Amino acid sequence: MNTTEVMDMFDKYVVANYKRLPRAIVKGEGNYLYDAEGNKILDMFPGWAVSGIGHCHPMVVEAIRKQAGELLHIDNTFYIPQQGQLAKMLSQRAFGGKCFFCNSGAEANEAALKLARRFTPREKYKFITAEGSFHGRTFATVTATAQPKYHEGFLPMLPGFEYVPFNDVDALQAAFTDEVAGVMIEPIQGEGGINMATEEYMQTIRHLCDANGAVMILDEVQTGLGRTGKWFGYQHYDVQPDVITMAKALGGGVAIGAMMTTEHMAACLVPGTHASTFGGNPLACAAGIAVLEAIKADDLLANAAAMGKYAVERLTALKDKYPVITQIRGTGLMIGIQLNAPGAGIVDNCLEKGLRINCTQGNVLRFMPSMTVTPEQIDEAMTILDSALAQEG
Repeated sequence: MNTTEVMDMFDKYVVANYKRLPRAIVKGEGNYLYDAEGNKILDMFPGWAVSGIGHCHPMVVEAIRKQAGELLHIDNTFYIPQQGQLAKMLSQRAFGGKCFFCNSGAEANEAALKLARRFTPREKYKFITAEGSFHGRTFATVTATAQPKYHEGFLPMLPGFEYVPFNDVDALQAAFTDEVAGVMIEPIQGEGGINMATEEYMQTIRHLCDANGAVMILDEVQTGLGRTGKWFGYQHYDVQPDVITMAKALGGGVAIGAMMTTEHMAACLVPGTHASTFGGNPLACAAGIAVLEAIKADDLLANAAAMGKYAVERLTALKDKYPVITQIRGTGLMIGIQLNAPGAGIVDNCLEKGLRINCTQGNVLRFMPSMTVTPEQIDEAMTILDSALAQEG
């Protein structure tokens, strides 16, 4: 089918809850996509950050192929070797915690919220989250998401959530009461516009949680698994959380999410308290193991740090050339390009010229290539972005 035929099929049979780009993608390889007409697209926002080691990484493809021939799924009333191995590998790369597996970032955050409520005394039922955050689309996680536009049409939200400005230490301290069960934040806000938490903010959260018997939850769904140049975003700070959540890049394109917590907190999730039918199945965990092995084998943490630095240098040169760009910010390969005008037209122009990037908050371009990106591919992206910016005038 060509793109028009695919779009017609969607119009008839698929719920129109996404704004879709007018391309039917049929193949992905490394940092490139190919549409139904054979057009090649340089992907600098791969799968909404899911394809963190590039599309169809050979190690992931081989792991999936092998596992598919042995066992696709078995329920969690059995021991699943791949699940145990992936949990061990994640634990060793974080703070030595225990993992619960699910299918998405929203589910991982749901598990974290439930864990915090169950772990703390009954009178503690409130959560503090930051304005501009994004934590998911389920009722609890969309309530945690402190952006009113995501609440429209679904009010009233769940009770017990309080929002404070991101990086505002005074507001955070003022919001704390004996009823707070936990604080959930992103080390770097993704959907919120690539806003980085300060060291003071992170340390204050840790201190307040310790002083008030609350749980520090870090949403690492987008920052986790190497994108920032470290395994997890919190590792850029001198702080250790009680809970981290992850998803997106963990499966290399296969749906999987995970919540990691300390051994002490994990003990309160006894049988019957929480579960996921598909969570941690052999196929998804085999993919996750391959992702972690590929990151190590190809030294992708170092590449993410180096290529992030190079991309910022190239973007800073564009900032000096085009007044529409007011700031470049980010860590590793999680980079935001702040504009003083809407960015949707630039994104569309880039796609027409063969480059995929993203715009969030109306005026922040997101540049988040995979960790396998090369200097030559960054140069290619900058040439196209330069042309699109010039076209915008």
